[in-house]
Amino acid sequence: MVLDKKKILIGIGLIGFLSILIATGAKDTLWNAVALGGLMIYFWVFEVIPIYITALFPLILAIPLGVLDKGELAKAYGDSNVYLFFGGFILALGLEKWNVHEQVARGIIGFVGDSKPRILFGFLISTGLLSMWISNTATALMMMPMAMAIIHALPEKERKGKFAVFLLLSVAYAASIGGVGTLIGSPPNTQMASILENTFHVKVDFFQWMKIGMPISILMLLGTFLFFYLSMGKERKESHAEFEIHKTPWTKDQLIVVGIFLIVVLLWSFKDLIVPSIGFEYGDENVALLGGILMFLIPSTETKKPLLHWKDTEKLPWGILILFGGGLALAKLMEKNGVIKELSEAFSSMHDYSFYTILITVIIVAVFASEVLSNLAMVSIFVPLVAGFAIDHGLPIEQLAIPLTLGASLAFMLPVGTPPNAIVFSSGMLHVKQMVKYGFVLNIIGIGLIFLCSIFLL
Repeated sequence: MVLDKKKILIGIGLIGFLSILIATGAKDTLWNAVALGGLMIYFWVFEVIPIYITALFPLILAIPLGVLDKGELAKAYGDSNVYLFFGGFILALGLEKWNVHEQVARGIIGFVGDSKPRILFGFLISTGLLSMWISNTATALMMMPMAMAIIHALPEKERKGKFAVFLLLSVAYAASIGGVGTLIGSPPNTQMASILENTFHVKVDFFQWMKIGMPISILMLLGTFLFFYLSMGKERKESHAEFEIHKTPWTKDQLIVVGIFLIVVLLWSFKDLIVPSIGFEYGDENVALLGGILMFLIPSTETKKPLLHWKDTEKLPWGILILFGGGLALAKLMEKNGVIKELSEAFSSMHDYSFYTILITVIIVAVFASEVLSNLAMVSIFVPLVAGFAIDHGLPIEQLAIPLTLGASLAFMLPVGTPPNAIVFSSGMLHVKQMVKYGFVLNIIGIGLIFLCSIFLL
């Protein structure tokens, strides 16, 4: 029965895809992009085939349909964030191999308590606070091994329960939520400020952003915890009496791995201070790869062999690298072939509507469009549009551009929506349907919070 259902869903998707191509003669690149993009989103949501296979569709179809060329495909699948993930995953392998993640997980539990709600709260708050100052991608890479340690320490029958799902989602969602708290918390924030200052001569400073970003971040973290708490059912009354992480002293090799990890974190965190003093720039992906390479070079004090061997990378979630590349290719083909422009022109027709209607529309579009567009691309494309619209119709630029940017970071439904979503999905313990189900509710909560805070705080 399950196979029959999947075959029906595949058939519906392919019929829709081919119908668009036949109706347009496959000559209109805009409709070709709509057909390919719609097919990918449909297959991702219903997970009728492995989502990593769906992410390969642009490599097969984009050139024949004329929606992307070879260079654009190479740039998407070889994006710097793909290598940031790769380096981060190698670091996570090192943490896991030498059981550092268990030591840290034990420390978190020792601080917040061993009940499931307290652990969830501890992960949400610690991940959110970190993400306000470190990139949300780096934060998720740091926290996921700790969450996995706690899940693997559960009795086997509980590892597929709601607590395990919510613990992983708390890392993904809190990393994105924390990133909206400060101007430096997420790249779209600084991108928006740069566009407004350079193009429209409107300055958004650190405090002005924090005035709205921090309340939304805190309220959203609390709202996420409350939603997870109420959704846990009987599990919210359970403690971790059977928690199977045993207290052991730190080993020399664990401390070496922690040292490498801290070097990476420091280079991520203080990049703006370090770059001027060393005379050359580096990206987050360079730092992640440096940390990963060190794992293969520095020997263990116990075995005298490198901390990691290439065979250890068999555990690496290679599929997630393809998934992220496919998401970037989807965003590019939608932007290049006019799909985004058509949406933009439809928005321009709203000049007769009230400000509140325009505001809520901007937020809704930002949140749900970011499920398939990178949030940075979303801001780069739509902020100039919204700012120009505001000037033409005598509306305050900040009251549209800032909510748009906030919404762009609060996409919780799909693994390709944000890098933290993709990172936790790489655990193999989540289904797309679960992310869609819980993420949709949080999307709605986020839309409401941004709307209310925009009215009262901007």
